[in-house]
Amino acid sequence: MDSSMDSSMDVSTSAPSAEARQAALELARWWWAWLVVGILWIIASMVILQFRQASITLIGIVVGIMFLAAGLQELVVAFVSGGWRWLWAVFGVVFMIGGIYALVNPIRTFAVLAELLGFLLVMVGIFWVVEAFATMSVNSMWWLGLISGSILILMGFWANSQVIYTQAYTLLLFAGVWALFHGLGDIFKAFTIKRAGAMIAA
Repeated sequence: MDSSMDSSMDVSTSAPSAEARQAALELARWWWAWLVVGILWIIASMVILQFRQASITLIGIVVGIMFLAAGLQELVVAFVSGGWRWLWAVFGVVFMIGGIYALVNPIRTFAVLAELLGFLLVMVGIFWVVEAFATMSVNSMWWLGLISGSILILMGFWANSQVIYTQAYTLLLFAGVWALFHGLGDIFKAFTIKRAGAMIAA
């Protein structure tokens, strides 16, 4: 009887581990999706950084598309991850709402961004730092998110000290840098996820 109880206890304690391994293997199958998205973010950053002049409407539309892409990506992460999925879901919904608003009201979006750019950069930077610490145990490249988030936070404080209300190029510059960091982070995540899946399978 004791042996059967021990056996059942072993099964019950090993079941979550088996489920976690299966979930990690399923996630590893989609490692290439992070790679593709990361490359697209970097291409977007290069396109954005090529602009020397841009209309207020164009800036609002570019930001709206970036917010929608970031929101969709966070919702996908929330769907396939565990533990902190509520955090990704919250940020995903916030980004999606912001993206829709920016596309519907691009001129108003520009005005809001000009006034709140520093605050928004600090918020995104804090989110990346939190994400880095939250995934530290499973992501060997967590330090990249920490560095990128810290840089965005510093850029946010710097932006708050600048007069940028009429400087459209400054907004495009920050958007391009954000997209570049986002893309690099996704590419590193892709190979980290692939390597973790290979280790589990072995």
